[in-house]
Amino acid sequence: MREALAIIGALVAMFSTVPYLIDIVRGKTKPNIVTWLTWTLLTGISGSAALAGGEKKTALFLLGTTLCTAAVVVLGLKYGIAEFSRFDIVCQISALLGLVLWLVFNSPVIGIVVPLLIDLIGALPTVRHAWLKPGEETWQSFAIGIIAPALTIASLTRFNIISLAFPLYLLLSDLILSAIIIGRRKQFGLPLTRTV
Repeated sequence: MREALAIIGALVAMFSTVPYLIDIVRGKTKPNIVTWLTWTLLTGISGSAALAGGEKKTALFLLGTTLCTAAVVVLGLKYGIAEFSRFDIVCQISALLGLVLWLVFNSPVIGIVVPLLIDLIGALPTVRHAWLKPGEETWQSFAIGIIAPALTIASLTRFNIISLAFPLYLLLSDLILSAIIIGRRKQFGLPLTRTV
């Protein structure tokens, strides 16, 4: 049963961006490419670290997340916001620093914790964008994104920093982003429903 939850969690993670991808193509969502590229790098690095640390369920979830964030990057390059500020460059360099530290110290824990902290910093451009222009973000993807890490956490049989840190962080970050987008849309009088 726990293995099934892990697989379902990874699948939900991969499909959580479908509404986001549709809205990108329709021109309704303008992803900040820097954030999504940072998320792709960090979840890829952390997924590899989780696999190296023997946490296959967490690795499956993170590598599924990597695929969906990479899809947003690809579409976002054509339809999104691809302006690189100094802050954005620092986020990208910091993401690569997590990989270097993991390799230097040969520690999957470092491969999880450092990217997680960097991910938090890398998410700030999207948090800012969601706050300022909530109509250009798709709250449904972040809301669906809450389910995947919750299922992954429910599938775990061992609770340690490698297995738990990133799923718990992503659950909370998706929850916060959903709340910001929904709350700000209500403040601006923007609809919450999706148009077909």
